[in-house]
Amino acid sequence: MKRRLAPLLALLLLSACGGGGSGAGSVTPPPPPPARGSLAGGGAQLAPVVVGGVPLARLEPAVLAALLEAAQSGTVALTGTPKCAITPYSVRYHTLGGAGESTEASGAVIIPSGADPACSGARPVLLYAHGTAIDQRYDMSKLADSTEAKLVAAMFAAQGFIVVAPNYAGYAGSTLAYHPYLDANQQSADMVDALRAARLSFGAMAAADSGKLYVSGYSQGGHVALATMRAMQLQYGSEFKVSAAAGMSGPYALVDFADGMFAGAPRIGVTAFMPLLINAGQHAGAGLYGSLSEIYEAQYASGIDSLLPSASSLDALIVAGKLPATTLFAANSLPQASGYAKYFGSGNLIKTSYRDAYQLDAKAHPCGGNAPLACAPEHALRKLLRQNDVRNFTPASALMLCGGNGDPTVPYQNTVSALAYYRALTAAGAVLEVDLDTVPGLSDPYRNQKAGFLAAKLALRLDALQHGDSGDAAVESNYHAGLVAPFCFQAVRAFFQASSAP
Repeated sequence: MKRRLAPLLALLLLSACGGGGSGAGSVTPPPPPPARGSLAGGGAQLAPVVVGGVPLARLEPAVLAALLEAAQSGTVALTGTPKCAITPYSVRYHTLGGAGESTEASGAVIIPSGADPACSGARPVLLYAHGTAIDQRYDMSKLADSTEAKLVAAMFAAQGFIVVAPNYAGYAGSTLAYHPYLDANQQSADMVDALRAARLSFGAMAAADSGKLYVSGYSQGGHVALATMRAMQLQYGSEFKVSAAAGMSGPYALVDFADGMFAGAPRIGVTAFMPLLINAGQHAGAGLYGSLSEIYEAQYASGIDSLLPSASSLDALIVAGKLPATTLFAANSLPQASGYAKYFGSGNLIKTSYRDAYQLDAKAHPCGGNAPLACAPEHALRKLLRQNDVRNFTPASALMLCGGNGDPTVPYQNTVSALAYYRALTAAGAVLEVDLDTVPGLSDPYRNQKAGFLAAKLALRLDALQHGDSGDAAVESNYHAGLVAPFCFQAVRAFFQASSAP
């Protein structure tokens, strides 16, 4: 403490003696941080896509269709035939980290163009939030490298939307050394700053914004999309007006989600999601631990706070013993829900003592009901989850929540809980639900998406059986990211197009 006070005392003495001017002994204050949302790194840069060994700055509709089909046969049948040529750009911008520190991040801006009326003139903007990524190089401007980026480009940009898709702080060359995972305040600020930077770049891209703004995202991005909708209403209302928003398969009800896992029903991917969340909370000042060994078993504790996102794949991290594949809790840790045995065993990630403390808090301070966040948890992690749960605002624009009730990664109960909360606060019909895992009626406006999803599940099962594999296992492993996503994208696009009609 004395070492920190000494310079301050010296400055006070200099000031009292008239020594605080420009003469010897003066101290130049550090420059202010760059403005949030301002451009960094020289502004927007073209992000060419290599097709047949040739880098193309602009993908014509036929070339984009061929690229999609080369990646996965049948994709164009899902996305629709591209109407517009697309030009992807990469934009770097200034934003904040989880502790409010200044940092840089990057994102994609994908511009439609072409002779079709849907591709020219002032166009609507889609602000898109991507799903959880382990790869710290994850970059939505690199269409050839990302299935999600290609899907967004084909579903939206190639149909006439200007797409702005942040990579998030902590990814793709960001100067932040961690990722503020599911930090609602930081991630919504990141989205806002990416859109600000994109708007500053539209002129150089020959893009015109129609004033229609849509916000959406998948999985982690579903949570981010709703947090962004909330922030734009409550914090940035004079700057942004959301025309409509859509969350897809998102963990909106974070407290309920985690309470269910700690009660004995963990989910696919939890051994990666949990360290990401805990690390983000610690950086944001949540005080989740004094030592990593309070939470994690000894074989994982060292270095886990800087492990994710990573330059290695999740599989490689598991093989290297950095994370367990599925085993979150010890074999004798109770309770254990039926059907969740693979999450319990030897080599577990989370200490039983930590789980027990969490469960005691959940019992003493339950959250839920009509006012789901009217609770006062004392456990640091549950406090963090409550703080970042997005069931705490009234949507002022039309909202859709899309997903599937059989999701083994993000339980559909997140959608059910969020729907119940928002519908109690809004006018009838203002919040729409699309549960792909239901049999559609003849008058269902999303009949085609539901029928397509059911057919895709059946085709996957049959293919697995023909190869001697388990149909159930094939559906489970592909459900969240592979099966649901394209059909929810279809539904969201139809929803946005309908809301933008004159």
